[in-house]
Amino acid sequence: MIDTIRQSTMFDRPLRVIDTPAARSTDPETSHIAAAEHTASGKRGTNVAAVIDLVRLHPGCTSAELARYSTLTRHEVARRLPEAETAGAVQKGPKRRCNCNGTLAVVWIPA
Repeated sequence: MIDTIRQSTMFDRPLRVIDTPAARSTDPETSHIAAAEHTASGKRGTNVAAVIDLVRLHPGCTSAELARYSTLTRHEVARRLPEAETAGAVQKGPKRRCNCNGTLAVVWIPA
């Protein structure tokens, strides 16, 4: 399933329309069904917007750190960040040790 996420502007610059699959072609059928439901319900787009807001409010955090400021799970935040990046709203920053789990991870900053 392909999802189109549209947002008119952010910081007075237009965001790109993104068409990204929510499930890999090698994923089982159940993943494709779940992805289609997540997209059709509007939750996927809403969560991308929420992640963009998180990065704007807490720049320089890893996905796990951002999740601590949200009701979204760390996994949902991590899945939506690349989509927000494709939309041109956020970008990867440098790598550093995550304060949540101690692993090396990229931080996210507004684009």
